[in-house]
Amino acid sequence: MRLRDLGADTDHLRETTTQSEQIWKGRLLDVRRDRVSLPDGNEAHREYIVHPGAVMVIAMLEPDRLIVERQWRHPIGKALLEFPAGKLEAGEPPLSCAARELFEETGYRAAEWARAGVTHNAIAYATEAIEIWFARGLIAGERRLDAGEFLDVAEASAEELEAAAQSGALTDAKTLVGLLWLRNWGAGHWPLEWQPAPA
Repeated sequence: MRLRDLGADTDHLRETTTQSEQIWKGRLLDVRRDRVSLPDGNEAHREYIVHPGAVMVIAMLEPDRLIVERQWRHPIGKALLEFPAGKLEAGEPPLSCAARELFEETGYRAAEWARAGVTHNAIAYATEAIEIWFARGLIAGERRLDAGEFLDVAEASAEELEAAAQSGALTDAKTLVGLLWLRNWGAGHWPLEWQPAPA
């Protein structure tokens, strides 16, 4: 079967939750275990993490000069190269979060913003959705890192980042999706609608 033949109907794949329990709740993560009814009538358990969502910013100093960060990621025991990103606060609009995170982590403010889309980076075990935003018209300032937050900020071209991805030095999924958006926007395939920075 070809992709175009799949159609819009997904009811034959649907799992229905029959029971849900919270296993553990921390400051960020909420771990759940659900019992589900499968399409064939059998039952299964699904364990997953409820996440408040996040944003990622592709901040452009020039069309091909991008702001990147390097920070330690404890679960994998490495410092990773990433586009600026951060978690949504309760009730916070994604664009406000994107502007806040860009400023806090890098010191930059942007004159214009464009929402690209959303990526789900761990669909098998987390609800996290990361909104992808582009930012341009950057003005440098003094960053304001959160307590306990440590990261390096640098500039890179898309070619440098793609080479880092090809060599295995860049493995962050959201940043790789951001590079895909950047390339397609730059080629005129995936248009963006720009808007002024939030007040």
